[in-house]
Amino acid sequence: MSPLTFELVATDGAARRGRMTTPHGVVETPAFMPVGTQGAVKAVTTDELRACGAQIVLGNTYHLSLRPGHELIRELGGLHRFMNWDGPILTDSGGFQVFSMKGLRSLDEDGVTFRSHIDGSLQRLTPESSMGIQAALGSDVAMVLDECPSLPAPPGALEAAAARTTRWARRSRDAYRGAGAPFGIVQGGTDEALRERSAREIVELDFPGYAIGGVSVGESPESIAGVARFTAALLPEGRPRYLMGVGRPEDLVEAVASGVDLFDCVMPTRNARNGTLFTSEGKLNIKREAYRADPRPLDPACGCETCRHYSRAYLRHLYVSNEILASRLNTIHNLAFYLGLMSAMCEAISLGTFGTFRESALAPR
Repeated sequence: MSPLTFELVATDGAARRGRMTTPHGVVETPAFMPVGTQGAVKAVTTDELRACGAQIVLGNTYHLSLRPGHELIRELGGLHRFMNWDGPILTDSGGFQVFSMKGLRSLDEDGVTFRSHIDGSLQRLTPESSMGIQAALGSDVAMVLDECPSLPAPPGALEAAAARTTRWARRSRDAYRGAGAPFGIVQGGTDEALRERSAREIVELDFPGYAIGGVSVGESPESIAGVARFTAALLPEGRPRYLMGVGRPEDLVEAVASGVDLFDCVMPTRNARNGTLFTSEGKLNIKREAYRADPRPLDPACGCETCRHYSRAYLRHLYVSNEILASRLNTIHNLAFYLGLMSAMCEAISLGTFGTFRESALAPR
């Protein structure tokens, strides 16, 4: 029996509202996972994450294995205790970070060798070691090691990567000894025939959940939406579906319309630190001179701490003054916006009004 279960609560077209139960609690889907690369979502505490509406966070296997080290985290009670987060945690396999290094790594059938970005030391990652690291961290969801080529890819590269991903997925599944559940990953780029083959092979391995990988690696938003729509339809109805590394609010709405349940992306937190804020009226660049004396809240439709207590003028002052508080307040708002969007989609699916919600959310602003 898997320690992770998933049940469909409601559907509206292809859009799904579900309930994913993990060893550390329930996640109501569709859900967005704030990215806590090094055991922290940048600029905010775990209490603030909860206040924003976060149910589950994402940790980074590559970074945490190098610093402070997964064995140390295991000795200190696991990642949940280490970062003071008692809810579910999904960890990636480390593959995306390693494969982004290009000239700094070498790939073979057994795994990948790379240089640490911290001290240049030689490191090795295999399907088995990735799963061992994630088991040591105590993840609720562990991602199998996959090969994720960037696009455009040389001829034959996508097919080879998809085939290796299947072989590594089998090894990852067989090696996993953690308390959580492993998810398989479908690859294939924008090639529908490859996607269909990869999905069939990965589903045959019978994972508790499935991810759509190999997106947001150089293709257009329209291609991402097409891949998500095509691949989601190939995955089992009774298992959670996770679109990795996506994305903009409109991307999330379109993917939910296609039947995707889980998402992660650095966009809300990274944009917050750069002064770009998401609001019900569209994106807002708080650096602009136009906000120097603006007494209005950032987003009158938002009930987050930032919008309840601080003006646009103050947020601009903090940003141009390079105050640390700017990153904190901006991040709180952007996360609240993303997580509020997911909550609103859950409600619309339950009410059978997701089509109308989608039209409104995607309307030009």
